[in-house]
Amino acid sequence: MEASIDTKILSLLQNPSTYEQGFKLLVQTYQQRLYWQVRRMVNNHEDTNDVLQNIFIKIYKSIHNFKGDAKLFTWLYRIAVNESITFLNKRKKQRFISADASTASFENSLQADPYFDGHAAQIKLKSALVQLPPKQQLVFNMRYYENLSYEEISKVLDTSVGALKASYFHASKKVEAYLKLVAED
Repeated sequence: MEASIDTKILSLLQNPSTYEQGFKLLVQTYQQRLYWQVRRMVNNHEDTNDVLQNIFIKIYKSIHNFKGDAKLFTWLYRIAVNESITFLNKRKKQRFISADASTASFENSLQADPYFDGHAAQIKLKSALVQLPPKQQLVFNMRYYENLSYEEISKVLDTSVGALKASYFHASKKVEAYLKLVAED
């Protein structure tokens, strides 16, 4: 199914007279999946929409560079991941806050977010993930939430499977330690 829709999208994008129609179909097909990938990294609806807009602008300008070596979604996913990391790095430079204050602020904003309907355990898990370095957070999200194989993640991130397994292992241990710590409080 995904291969046939990708073929249709790419065919429409190759013809200047149907380019806009192809791009609209691409957005309709992948917007929700990309939204949730970005949302798991960025954690805020408004910021996610901003990042998503940047992603689609980048895709619009560079879709002609897609070579077809991987699935279209893998290519889109890589752009989404890179844009999310860029956003997080910019945000980190803009506001340096202590880890405890940052976690409390994050939990408060998550509870107030009308687009997040998680319960206390989900909020604690998201709080634990915010503590991880961006690469570990990314690998954990892709493996845990997206249920991607290490091979699929390897294609998206252009990283070895061994390095990804190590990142996921370390991320899991840090999440586990954080959850134990907050359970004691």
